[in-house]
Amino acid sequence: MQKQFIHAAIALIGFCSILWSAPTHAQRKPNIIYIYADDLGYGELGSYGQQKIRTPHLDQMAKEGMRFTQHYTSTPVCAPARAMLLTGKHGGHTYIRGNYELGEFADSLEGGQMPLPEGTFTVANMLKKAGYHTAIIGKWGLGMVNTTGEPQLHGFDYTYGYLDQKQAHNYYPTHLWENGRRVPLNNPEILVHTRLDSTKATDKDFDYFKGKDYAPAKMTEKALAYLDAHAGQPFFLYLPYTLPHLSLQAPDAYVKQYIGQFAERPYYGQKGYASTKYPLSTYAAMITYLDDQVGIILDKIKKLGLDENTLIFFSSDNGATFDVGGADRFFFNSNGGLRGAKTDLFEGGIREPLIARWPGKIASGKVSQHVSVQFDMLATLAELTKQPIPTTDGISFLPELLGDQKAQKQHPYLYFEFPENGGQLAIRMGNWKGVKREVRLHPENKWMLFDLANDKEENHDLADKHPELIQQFEAIVKKEHRNAHIRDWEFVNPKFNTRNLR
Repeated sequence: MQKQFIHAAIALIGFCSILWSAPTHAQRKPNIIYIYADDLGYGELGSYGQQKIRTPHLDQMAKEGMRFTQHYTSTPVCAPARAMLLTGKHGGHTYIRGNYELGEFADSLEGGQMPLPEGTFTVANMLKKAGYHTAIIGKWGLGMVNTTGEPQLHGFDYTYGYLDQKQAHNYYPTHLWENGRRVPLNNPEILVHTRLDSTKATDKDFDYFKGKDYAPAKMTEKALAYLDAHAGQPFFLYLPYTLPHLSLQAPDAYVKQYIGQFAERPYYGQKGYASTKYPLSTYAAMITYLDDQVGIILDKIKKLGLDENTLIFFSSDNGATFDVGGADRFFFNSNGGLRGAKTDLFEGGIREPLIARWPGKIASGKVSQHVSVQFDMLATLAELTKQPIPTTDGISFLPELLGDQKAQKQHPYLYFEFPENGGQLAIRMGNWKGVKREVRLHPENKWMLFDLANDKEENHDLADKHPELIQQFEAIVKKEHRNAHIRDWEFVNPKFNTRNLR
């Protein structure tokens, strides 16, 4: 009897020790999912004031988490925004500063963009060192296979999606890339910038721009499989969907949800990108489709029992697109009344939605006025995972997320530098915002100055009334700018300004 008791006690102790040593979701490092929209404007979600496009899942995510109202991209176009998000550098320090295109649109000429250099430290590198499995599923835009920019060389264990941004203009591509391998899709090759003759176009002509495998659907499919496979370990899933970047292409079932609600005429490709019979309905459908993908991911996290141990972010790489491709940002008030759009350093080009959700950690229904920027993400996740990082231009906003405003540090200013669209500079310091345009050809151009507290639309230039601020802006540019490594991106230093080249 005594032996039986001893054996039972030993077994109980062994069982308890197993329970004690077994990792639980509460003890485990938090999973991190960062969902990145493409060309989604500040005002294109219901929670940010959108009236015509339905986004119920993202609106619910905002109700269950924190919605930021003064969050910025690092720069107003695709490739450099992604580089700065991942490396924690602003526009004056980053290696990638613009959409430097290589190759062409045809499959046979796919070349991608300028690649990240070897040894670049990224969010994925950091989290991998912290014990995370890492994945990117979506659009990369920072280097093709057989270059130093392959995502597998920059901390990602699993990769799937578009490597070349030009290929991403087409939502029905012939292929995507998985772990450096070209994976065929069930789509014919489409010359997506083909124009139609408006006097002869038929429904069949519009159908040329449709296929069977919709790339965002394949991304969600791979994301769900990834979550199933890695639910038992800490993971970082970077999900840069291509929606709603042009071309205007969406599954018919989603387009039909909007047909008849807007007064619209067919778009025949006269300003580039795919033609569509219902451009307004298709654009709205693309955002609603994106919203549904977010809902699918959130539902999967709940079903896997990971909800309370998963921090999920949603944001966009830059403001809504300019007047091309059949999109109409004015009709949808895509940038929420803010001045400018993609490629601008006015608020409409760089102020972005940011929603963060983490049940039990981030209070529900909160609206944050904290001024933050996407190059803060490296510092934020480093603090979350207690990882050391090299020098970064960012500041962690983890205290803001967790409700500890007293511990939250503030940026003395945000610095923006963008070599395209004439060469632009912008600085936000408190509620003051300085913008300088056409710097490449006219470095003598004056700063514009806006009081964002009273003029978020940037309509009233107050520069003449505050020369002391303009002096501070000039000093900040001298402090923050480092010469770019290629001529096309150097517009601040007159020595290398292309105006002076012979």
